[in-house]
Amino acid sequence: MYTKCWQIIRDDRKKTCEVVGPETNLNHFTNMVHGMQKLGMSVSCLTPPVSNKTSSKDRVQVQGYTREEGLFDRLVKEYRQKTSKDFDGFDDL
Repeated sequence: MYTKCWQIIRDDRKKTCEVVGPETNLNHFTNMVHGMQKLGMSVSCLTPPVSNKTSSKDRVQVQGYTREEGLFDRLVKEYRQKTSKDFDGFDDL
């Protein structure tokens, strides 16, 4: 059984991806991507296992996508901006 999986986030609109890193618990990552999808963001994720062939982050390939460093941070920032709009008038009550 695999103990770690790569966290790969893909921006399907721009056809870019980033390998975030290996992790044993993928709950937070997949839940965040699902939340982005519910807001209408065109993102998806992959969680392939870390193996001897893909032991290094640089060896992980996603066919049809180019690498973009900082993609995850950019998408999280956009996600937080979209979710904070829902709470703009919250203090007025």
